Parts: sequence; C-alpha cells; structure tokens
Amino acid sequence: MTNKEVTSKQAAQSASKTLSSAATGAASKSAAASALSQRQAPDKTTSSAAATAASKTLRDGRTSTDSKSAAGSALAQKGSARES
Repeated sequence: MTNKEVTSKQAAQSASKTLSSAATGAASKSAAASALSQRQAPDKTTSSAAATAASKTLRDGRTSTDSKSAAGSALAQKGSARES
C-alpha cells in the first residue's frame, strides 16, 4: 500500500529552519531532510534510518520545536511494516 501523506507547508518550513541551523544535531537534520524530501511526493516514505533519527529527535529534551515538528512529520510518513 502506498503512503498518501505529504509534509505540510508548516512542517516543511520547520524542516528548512532545522537544516539551516548550525546548532542542530545530525539526527534532527536527518529527520528534517526526510520530511522536506516528502513535501510534494506522496509516493515517498520515510526510511528506517530516518525514522530512527526522528524518534531520537522527539525523545531528546533539548530539541527545538521546529526540529520536533519536522521529525513528527517524517514519522507520520513512515508507513507500516505490515502494509503490502
């Protein structure tokens, strides 16, 4: 089953801010890049590596709101392992 989700404009803007910040860690940038790459691409899904990075980003208490927004968007587009 194909993923029908795309990254919202607000989440894409958050992802862009995350990617341009020098203070942002690698996990946050990975999740943000995944979310941004799915802005207008409903056929793309988040990779396992990017989903792991997004999960790590969401669990880190030091993460900015923009990074968490992008990470949440990336996870929402992961798809289920049970889908076929």
